[in-house]
Amino acid sequence: MKIGDKVRFLSEVGGGKITGFQGKNIVLVEDGDGFEIPTPIKDLIVIDSDNYQVNPTTNVPHSAQVQEVKTSQKIFREEEDHPIAYRLAERKGGDALNVFLAFVPEDVKMITTTTFDAYLINDSNYTICYTYLSAEGQSWKIRNQGSIAPNTKSHLEEFGITELNDLEHVAVQLIAFKDNKGFTLKPAVSVQWRIDTIKFYKLHTFGKSIYFEEPSLIYDIVKDDIPAQQIALNADEIRESLLQKQPTERHSHRKQETKSMKDGILEIDLHAHELLETTIGMSSGDILDYQLDVFRKTMETYKNKQGQRIVFIHGKGDGTLRNALLKELNYKYKKCSSQDASFREYGFGATMVTVH
Repeated sequence: MKIGDKVRFLSEVGGGKITGFQGKNIVLVEDGDGFEIPTPIKDLIVIDSDNYQVNPTTNVPHSAQVQEVKTSQKIFREEEDHPIAYRLAERKGGDALNVFLAFVPEDVKMITTTTFDAYLINDSNYTICYTYLSAEGQSWKIRNQGSIAPNTKSHLEEFGITELNDLEHVAVQLIAFKDNKGFTLKPAVSVQWRIDTIKFYKLHTFGKSIYFEEPSLIYDIVKDDIPAQQIALNADEIRESLLQKQPTERHSHRKQETKSMKDGILEIDLHAHELLETTIGMSSGDILDYQLDVFRKTMETYKNKQGQRIVFIHGKGDGTLRNALLKELNYKYKKCSSQDASFREYGFGATMVTVH
């Protein structure tokens, strides 16, 4: 039995198509409603086999010297020591280009001392020619180059904590094509990042994904044919920029509603899109830290200006930022009072602080 075979259940009515395996004895069968049903292999019979993935002469996959490794969600092929493929066939919807750069710790429990593996993930039906580079001053150094098959991940390099400084500014360049068949032409891609290497010391940075059994940190290179925005500032650069930024008046789209200092009210918009050029590579916790930095900078500037009123526009959201502001006010700025700002002007999304 293999991926794509049509099967029937022996112990009950119905059947479907094999989509994967769990261990040696369990087969994942997709029924007519799209549900995957784990079924013992002894309870199935093959009724139709599609051999387009198999060489009819040798009865082995067309990709030579490849060993299949079964997992609970995907089928991996293993080349040398690194698992590289998580799907074996061209798939529906795979003509949209999706390519990612991933970092996987060898031992996530020893995050401050472990080594890391870098992977390029090609989640599309295209073959990808790539270069993986890092900056050295004004010049670039190629760290890895080659081609990667459709629906495959390729190991790029292994590095240790001491080499993180070399990865602060990285780039990936791509050209996508299909062998021996017609295809839709995709533009060449060149994407750069400034990676916050401090993230590699934090356990929560690495999360679950369909591409790895281990926790991983994944950056978009191309998402649904759209290249990622280039050059995401690292955490230190963003923080420095925000701390230098002086509180400014917030202007409405309508001039007659514009506020100014002479009205006695200062408006500070804490929405992430107002404070940051980009949030690529930042977690929700990172963004909250930067928003609080702006709040603290403003409060330190005006905490002794008796009678000053400041409106912090935080939005409704899930209330996390608003609650963080109120906590700071209660513990650090006890001489200030706070209340919900004008509902007519701000809805539920702003807090007014008055300095006493």
